[in-house]
Amino acid sequence: MSEESLARRRVDPRTRLAVDPAKVETDNEDLLARLVREQLELLGEDPRREGLVRTPARVAGAMQFLTRGYAQTVDEVIGAAIFEEPHDSMVMVRDIEVYSLCEHHMLPFFGKAHIAYIPDGRIVGISKFPRIVDVFARRLQLQERLTEQIAQAIEDVLKPQGVGVVVEAKHLCMMMRGVEKQNSKTITSAVRGLFRRDYRTRAEFLRLAYSPDA
Repeated sequence: MSEESLARRRVDPRTRLAVDPAKVETDNEDLLARLVREQLELLGEDPRREGLVRTPARVAGAMQFLTRGYAQTVDEVIGAAIFEEPHDSMVMVRDIEVYSLCEHHMLPFFGKAHIAYIPDGRIVGISKFPRIVDVFARRLQLQERLTEQIAQAIEDVLKPQGVGVVVEAKHLCMMMRGVEKQNSKTITSAVRGLFRRDYRTRAEFLRLAYSPDA
C-alpha cells in the first residue's frame, strides 16, 4: 500500500494501525512550529521578540492549510455528486482560482484554471471542479503536473468523451527572486479523448477558454 493511500486512511505507516487524524494534525503542527522557530534563529532573528512570538504557530497553521490536499482525495470531495444524464455537448467551468506552492522554492504560484469535458452519460455538479482543483493545488506542486492531475482525475471519475484543462499562473519564484520578471505568465494544458483527437473540439475549447465574451 502506498504512503499516500495510508495517509488517506489515516493509518500509521510504521504500525499499520488507525490513528486519530486530529492528534496527528496537532502533533505535526507543533513540530512544524518548532522547525519554523529554528529557521528564524538561523536567519538571524530572535523568535522571542514581540512580533515573532506567535509567528512559528501561525506559519505552521498556514502550511497545514496550504498543503491540506495531501489528506484529501477526489472521491471524497465529489461524494455523491455524479449523475446519469444523456447530455453530450461541451461543459466548461472557467476562471477557477488556483493557489499553490511550487515544490522547488516553496513559494506561491497563483492564477486560474479552465476546465471542460464532453459527457458520455455521466455529469458532475459544477461546484466540484474547484474542489478537484484544490485537491491537487493544495500540495507542493509543479504547474505541469497539476494540470495533468486535474485532467486525469476528471477522466477517471466521469469516463467522458473528452477532457481539456488549461492552467495559467504567475510564479513568485520568478517574480520575487531569480530573474525577477513581474509580468511573465506560465500556461499549461492537458487534453484527453476528443480534445486530443479532434482539432475542432480542441479549438472550440480554447476559444471558449480565452474569449472575453464567453
